[in-house]
Amino acid sequence: MNNIKVLYCLCIVVAFVSCQSTSKEIKSKQPNLLFIFPDQLRNAGIGINNQDPVYTPNMDQLAREGMILSNAVSNYPLCSPYRGMLMTGKLPYNNSVLSNSNSNRYKFNNSWQKEDVSFSDVLVKNGYDAGYVGKLHLTSPSPIPGKDSVLWDAYTPKEFRHGFNFWYSYGTFDQHNTPHYWINDAKENEVTYIEEWSAKHEADVIIDYIKNPSEKTRSKDKPFALFWSVNPPHPPYQYVPEKYAASYKDKTLEALLVRDNVDLETKAEALAFHNGATRNRTHLAKEHVMNYFAMITGVDEQIGRVLKALKEQGLDENTIVVITSDHGEMMGSHGLMSKNIWYDEAMNVPFIVRWPKKIRGGQKSDLLLSVPDVMPTLLNMMGTTEGIPTDLDGNDLSSVILEGKGEKPEAALYYYIKEGRPESGHRGIKTLTHTYVITIDDNNQIRKLLYNNVEDPYQQTNIIGEALDMEEALHAKLIKLLTEKQDPWLTYFTGLQEKE
Repeated sequence: MNNIKVLYCLCIVVAFVSCQSTSKEIKSKQPNLLFIFPDQLRNAGIGINNQDPVYTPNMDQLAREGMILSNAVSNYPLCSPYRGMLMTGKLPYNNSVLSNSNSNRYKFNNSWQKEDVSFSDVLVKNGYDAGYVGKLHLTSPSPIPGKDSVLWDAYTPKEFRHGFNFWYSYGTFDQHNTPHYWINDAKENEVTYIEEWSAKHEADVIIDYIKNPSEKTRSKDKPFALFWSVNPPHPPYQYVPEKYAASYKDKTLEALLVRDNVDLETKAEALAFHNGATRNRTHLAKEHVMNYFAMITGVDEQIGRVLKALKEQGLDENTIVVITSDHGEMMGSHGLMSKNIWYDEAMNVPFIVRWPKKIRGGQKSDLLLSVPDVMPTLLNMMGTTEGIPTDLDGNDLSSVILEGKGEKPEAALYYYIKEGRPESGHRGIKTLTHTYVITIDDNNQIRKLLYNNVEDPYQQTNIIGEALDMEEALHAKLIKLLTEKQDPWLTYFTGLQEKE
């Protein structure tokens, strides 16, 4: 009888050990995720795309080893709204991040909401160690009484970090040569200041995270998901190490600003109605296009260092690496600087994905990938599906990327929204061939714009009224999509039309 008991106990132990072993084996098969999104990096600024004359050997190599999504769209090409959509899979009027987070928007609760089950929450629920390095810009700090200046940088308390257990971040702070960070459990007054170019320093932090020498940065028994938001090539452009600028110093302005729609003399009066258009600043393109490209080259070098560390640790085969951006940069195109407009220089962002175990290299896809699609697509690619919210605005496009199967979106939406007013602003769509936009200005005047992106790739001619069949079809498609998304703008727009 005692022998039977001993045998029974042994069976239980073996079964327990087997289950533990199987559990660890399953976790070891789950892919890691390294999601890198430099700020203000337009798709034209990746060398392999043969548009801007920029040197990016590491991102080019990553693209050759993976897949390029040439039609990735920043639906609302502005920092905080992009980040809100990325993290929640929801559109701005469904996640409260209607505009850039700062102290002026604190009264509108223009911040990442605690109750929104987010990208990192799902990853952690599915057994991942989640880390965030760099710029967050998803918290609107409270104003300081008696102080008129707008506050941009913000501390994000731990309970608002949505499961990220490794935290090396800040709100938004553009002094690239002297960055600062709140690290892990640091309190609001415990800021670490660094005297080094932010991209270089953050790459060092990430390399240490990957190597995990002390096992303090992450658990060695869990897969990891690390998000890296490096601030350059966001302005101020002059904060770039000299060694990167040296490659561009001998090039003329004409040799650097090669896009046909660059106009450094216009005041862009036709766009005066659009509050998001950064006009009368093209002198910055003359002064800093060299530095903008130099920043991209510098960030590329740091990405290369991180990818090398990934390979040296034997993690490259089963790590999904994504390179993308929150939005682009106009850099003189259409006489504009910055972003927050419907032109491709602002909306079209890089999206390179490499996963040697599942994605064959050397591929290029015309998939229209919207920001809210990123969360459900990557989570499904990774098999981390437990706890994905059912109220997402984004679509799971993982089968299109992994197998070339499934329905592709016919259009991607465009947004511009005024602070605190979800029904306001402009709406539009981008298809594989056209861009169609309806704008409502401060005086409630409605304007329409239509561009044929095939025949007019630099979007120089508004053909509204000249292609009536296409205009009608795109208008119907836009209204249909906005209706499906229950966009409050639609009621406002309809009301204005009825008054006409």
